[in-house]
Amino acid sequence: MADQSIKILRGRLLTFQASPQGADDSNSYSYEPDGALLISDGKILERGTYSEVFSNAPDDTQVVDHRPHLIIPGFIDTHIHFPQAQVIASWADQLLDWLNDYTFPAEIRFANKDHGTRIAGEFYNALLANGTTTAVAYCSSHPNSVDAYFEEAEARGMLMLGGKTMMDRNAPPELCDTAQSSYDDSKALLSKWHGRGRAHYVITPRFAITSTSEQLEAAGTLLKEHPECHLQTHINENHNEIAYTQELYPDAAHYLGVYESFGLLGSKTLLGHCIHMTGHELQVMRETRSIAVFCPTSNLFLGSGLFDKSGMESAGIRTAIATDVGGGTNYSMLRTLDEGYKVLQLQRQRMHPLTSFYWMTLGNAEALSLSDKIGTLEPGTDADVVVLNAHATPPMALRMETVETLSEELFVLQTLGDDRSIVETYVSGSPSKT
Repeated sequence: MADQSIKILRGRLLTFQASPQGADDSNSYSYEPDGALLISDGKILERGTYSEVFSNAPDDTQVVDHRPHLIIPGFIDTHIHFPQAQVIASWADQLLDWLNDYTFPAEIRFANKDHGTRIAGEFYNALLANGTTTAVAYCSSHPNSVDAYFEEAEARGMLMLGGKTMMDRNAPPELCDTAQSSYDDSKALLSKWHGRGRAHYVITPRFAITSTSEQLEAAGTLLKEHPECHLQTHINENHNEIAYTQELYPDAAHYLGVYESFGLLGSKTLLGHCIHMTGHELQVMRETRSIAVFCPTSNLFLGSGLFDKSGMESAGIRTAIATDVGGGTNYSMLRTLDEGYKVLQLQRQRMHPLTSFYWMTLGNAEALSLSDKIGTLEPGTDADVVVLNAHATPPMALRMETVETLSEELFVLQTLGDDRSIVETYVSGSPSKT
């Protein structure tokens, strides 16, 4: 829960105001070599130089000195699967085989609330150990799993998004709901959790293959009734998936057209993967302001393809980046950015480290329409903060002997960093690293 005490975090501060337009775009971020955050009741009250913040602080304010480390906003993961914590690192073929061989059997176990509660504890430990303070998760089709997920988030004071997976076909009977039950369960869970503390409910049809027209219509009805909620699903990840979707929805102009026809697209719609997009699909995404979520480690692991960031953004499409555990192979957003960098390099799209760190903080917050709360160190926002050490391992320390700029340091963290680089993770002003 939020730390009620007043404290100062001292260190080198980095926060973004906009997407960097190049290596020299110093107007897109603020960097303070000896900075401080004044924090109370889970909020950032003041940001500035240490001398300024300390002089304005109440007497006897606790000072936590993180020098010489870097203090930045907590990382945001925009696509992850809570029930797949025990599926990560499962040797597999491609998407549909992987779902049937590993994912569905693992998700069946979440009918048991005790199992969900135990996995939730480990899941959140992994997020926080890697500096992630907010994530958007798919739970299983069982309401129990949603309760386990949000109960753990509430106990830790975290701003988390998630929802019950809706699927009424092409999955084991133990996982299938119906169009009506998925609507009823989702609506009840939404009423219970959305806006409770820091919880945000997400309407969650898994993808077109596992939902009938009736269920997608129910999801669209829910979204229309609750436009304040996000919606998440998958699209155009794998060629076999796309072909199967066309068989199931032969009247749709394309894959995205399925979701469009049921009113599932909009500024809070998170579309996982978006690898094999047609020109018309890109146009529809731009018009609806739907978000394309890049999941580099799972795209590589499952052999799905390469995300075209430049093409997406040139077409005016909003983007986010995510781990996609358990198809994704690491909870770390640093490792995710490293793999994303390589995916883009293969397409001659060179991503500057300033862009990387913007993307997993303010960029992802903007994609979630939550930049007034998270992804930044601005006064008045939630005190979700991560402290980074670019000297965390001997190879990093050796490399850092030759580093001269902030951008170089960020690239070392992105390329060589992992959970060992996380000195501390603060959630609502409380230290939370396990």
